[in-house]
Amino acid sequence: QTKTVLDVDEALERLARFDSRKAQVVELKYFGGLNQDEIAEVLKISIVTVRRDWLFARAWLYTELQNVA
Repeated sequence: QTKTVLDVDEALERLARFDSRKAQVVELKYFGGLNQDEIAEVLKISIVTVRRDWLFARAWLYTELQNVA
C-alpha cells in the first residue's frame, strides 16, 4: 500500500497538533536537511532532546501511516 505525500503531510499535521516541537524536528531534519546538532541549535534544545524527539516522532508517524486506509 503506497502512502502519498498528502498522507505524510496529514500525519505530520496531526503530530504538530499533538506535539509541535517534535513536528518541527521532523520538518527540519527531513525537509530542511539539518543534522541533529543544527536542529538543536535552531530550536535551542539539547542534542539528546533532538534525538529523543526524532525517535518518538518517527515511530509515531510510522504508526499513523500504517493506519491510513
